[in-house]
Amino acid sequence: MQALSDVTAVILAGGLGTRLHCVFPHRPKVLAEVRGRPFLGYLLDQMASWDIKKVVLCTGYLGEQIRLCFHDSYKNLRLVYSREESPLGTAGALRKAWPLLESDSGLILNGDSYCRADLGSFWIWHCRQGGEITLMLIESADTERYGKVETDEEGRILRFDEKPPEGGKGWINAGVYACGSRFVQSIPVRYPISLERDVFPSWISGGLYGYRSPGQFLDIGTPESYRLAEKFFTEEIVG
Repeated sequence: MQALSDVTAVILAGGLGTRLHCVFPHRPKVLAEVRGRPFLGYLLDQMASWDIKKVVLCTGYLGEQIRLCFHDSYKNLRLVYSREESPLGTAGALRKAWPLLESDSGLILNGDSYCRADLGSFWIWHCRQGGEITLMLIESADTERYGKVETDEEGRILRFDEKPPEGGKGWINAGVYACGSRFVQSIPVRYPISLERDVFPSWISGGLYGYRSPGQFLDIGTPESYRLAEKFFTEEIVG
């Protein structure tokens, strides 16, 4: 089993961030400031804490700002950039970046969310299940915004219930994925294409798993959720 420290991480940081333009109109979403520093820095801190050595940053809109901010290294991390000339969607961006990895598998993270979770346990579980792709799931009190993910007792994903109008408690996609080459190479070459909407549903019968984590989840995709970020990371530092 490949150790997590030997796996290349990929951070999907190319989103347009249109809903945050009213707060940060001239910078990519991953550079939105939280406690006086870019949100992306917290994700890179998390990667460094797990002794990951290489991170591929998938950039697009205003991506040159990300490189000017972080350059080619951060703490113990080597940073490599995969730049989209036009929007590819999350799946297209991952496929474009895959040749830059130095491992057969990858740890994939959405650049606009943060999951306070045990990534080591997540990775071990993924390897032991033997599936092609594992999504980290977090329990949420209100699934109306994110949608529910339903699994069987062994963790196989059975269905995605996209943004159920009744909301309610359930398990949601936390934006952290473990996957191998076969999964990535199956992504159709058409643009744009989304992991969440287009690719994951097509893998329900092909080795798609969900790991139920007791961790905590934050996203900064809207002004309302972004306002929660300072408290989230203040609690992490205090804790």
